[in-house]
Amino acid sequence: MLRLDHRSSVPLRAQVEELLRKLARQQAYQKGELLPDEMTLAAQLGVSRGTIRSGISKLVFEGILERKAGVGTRVADRHVDSAIRAWRSFTREMAANGITVENFRLDYRPAKLSAEAARALQLNPATHVWRLDRVRGWNGQPVLESTSWFHSRLELKGTEDFTAPLYETLEKVTGVRPRRAREEFLATVADAHTAGLLRVAKGTPLLLRRHTVFDAGNRPFEFAEVRYVSSRFTLTMDMAQKES
Repeated sequence: MLRLDHRSSVPLRAQVEELLRKLARQQAYQKGELLPDEMTLAAQLGVSRGTIRSGISKLVFEGILERKAGVGTRVADRHVDSAIRAWRSFTREMAANGITVENFRLDYRPAKLSAEAARALQLNPATHVWRLDRVRGWNGQPVLESTSWFHSRLELKGTEDFTAPLYETLEKVTGVRPRRAREEFLATVADAHTAGLLRVAKGTPLLLRRHTVFDAGNRPFEFAEVRYVSSRFTLTMDMAQKES
């Protein structure tokens, strides 16, 4: 029997999301069985259909669930390597594969935009915005170094906790939810600074991934550059032809 605690201080929407995560981990749903439909879940849990739909949409966005019109909702196919959806939540993507992400460095401060960030965010290059630099990995070894610039429109305060998943934190403090991302991939090598952060030799081949993230109004609000140690990480892409 599915139940929520209607007397709890935890919002019902958050409880629904957690319940859906637990359902997604059950063996039957891991094997492709459809989850109960929105009306059934709403009736069982005593909440509105909109609350259920919001929870499902959140997990669809994270790549945990997939929903097809006229079919239903089921657990999305997972891969051992990171899929293209990983920008939504790298921490959750790796956790689904049994990997605990470690933070080796986190620096959050106001800074000028790079030329690429200014173009992506459509801001004057002289604009100061909040910049987040992180080095992350697992098993005691750094795997990637990332830099994110956030649009001044978000009105961040500098007190945000980015030890939690980035987009969940942004949604919580600004109300902005990612809608889509534009990705660019390039081959590069580690300069002296990056080599030191990632504990590799200068000149080591790296995968450079640039992405611009847009909100529901199709406005860019984050531009990021992520450098992966190629020998420690594999990025996969799934492509399929849409059914006519």
